[in-house]
Amino acid sequence: MSPREVFALRDHLGTALTERSISDPRHVVSLAQLATDSCLGGRSGELDGRSVLLATSGQLLAGLALIEIDGVARRMLLCPPDLKPEHLASIIADAGIDAVVTDEPQRFAECGVDLVITVGLPQPSTATGQTVRATEWLMLTSGTSGVPKIVGHTLDGLCGAIVGDSPAPGEAIPVWATFYDIRRYGGLQIFLRAIVGGGSMVLSDPGEALADHIARLAARGVTHISGTPSHWRKLLMSGSIEGFRPRYVRLSGEIADQAVLDGLKRAFPDASIGHAYASTEAGVGFAVNDGLEGFPATLLGEGRGAVDMKVVDGSLRIRSKRAAHAYVGRAAAELTDGDGYVDTGDMVELRGGRYYFVGRRNGIINVGGLKVHPEEIEAVINGHPEVRMSRAKSRRSPITGGIVVAEVVLTADADPMRADMVRNQILAECRTRLAAHKVPAMIRFVAALDVTPAGKLARTDA
Repeated sequence: MSPREVFALRDHLGTALTERSISDPRHVVSLAQLATDSCLGGRSGELDGRSVLLATSGQLLAGLALIEIDGVARRMLLCPPDLKPEHLASIIADAGIDAVVTDEPQRFAECGVDLVITVGLPQPSTATGQTVRATEWLMLTSGTSGVPKIVGHTLDGLCGAIVGDSPAPGEAIPVWATFYDIRRYGGLQIFLRAIVGGGSMVLSDPGEALADHIARLAARGVTHISGTPSHWRKLLMSGSIEGFRPRYVRLSGEIADQAVLDGLKRAFPDASIGHAYASTEAGVGFAVNDGLEGFPATLLGEGRGAVDMKVVDGSLRIRSKRAAHAYVGRAAAELTDGDGYVDTGDMVELRGGRYYFVGRRNGIINVGGLKVHPEEIEAVINGHPEVRMSRAKSRRSPITGGIVVAEVVLTADADPMRADMVRNQILAECRTRLAAHKVPAMIRFVAALDVTPAGKLARTDA
């Protein structure tokens, strides 16, 4: 395959680069610099044909480096910031890593890799990257207690759901942001939408207070933003949205229930509010823009577009060119079934011509021998007007073996004197809409709920 038949990310940068940028709380880098400068000290040629681990302390350097590395390296593994040190050796071995790009070279001094290149902000260089191959993009799965799986993608597949048309002449350049880290699938999708779609990108920072983050997004003129429902619930209860007026708001990564969709519509009445389904393995499945939770049953079937979907034993399955092509590693499992479908493990139920997500197959809690999806309970609780977010979990019981308990965060304007009344109202609604074994035996009001580094509600049974 000749270089002209291969396109790397840098080849999709397009025009108007001086007006576009990538920024974090400390730096703003013009995309025009990437056409002439190097963040690798002009050493990208040393990565020719290598399997590269990209491990940086922050997102900005990761974003700059992956643009320079793509099309040069044989494969590139994006290392998320929460990778446990004890898993590093296994990841390096499974991915065949023979080069590391990092701003923390001392961290990899004894990792057994012979080439470590330091990444920094772009500097003038006579050696610029040349596209010579289609680099394989490797990502790690989240939400696992063991060594994460390595998932292999191509740039074409990652960009399969992205409309790459640049803004029309005279049209404002979109400014994208996400609460996700771009070294995870959800964040990478937004980063690629900005770079390929002719926009700018404003990156998040875990050390930045939420109010400061939102103020920065507003100051940078962010027009398009995404996050998990947990991200959005935290923002809605923070009181920090004043002055922030995006025109495009999207949710993904968790079940988007009606309460959070309605809350966002009230907060951003002039914005397009929608939720998308995507996963690291299955890629981008679909988007729902009608303001309702769940998705129409008409989306299922084959030959309806770029994505084929079906439901088997209650689990959503997806076949798509946007999906990953394989798990990578010495003992990697098969990614798809015999017909090319990825079993997502996300469970759905059909109600009146629409499918509703009820939870993860491996997230079921056991209540007296009966299986319960905690998300189903949370959707009912979150529907109360004075509830911002909740978490249902099981607790051991000497009588039944397990009971459901719930932790609930109330809205900022909720009256603490009404707590008992709100608790009784929640329980009454649960008794009306849920089977008896799903009704919480106890509801505890809390100030906040933890989320994982991937932005999802942290789940641990008591």
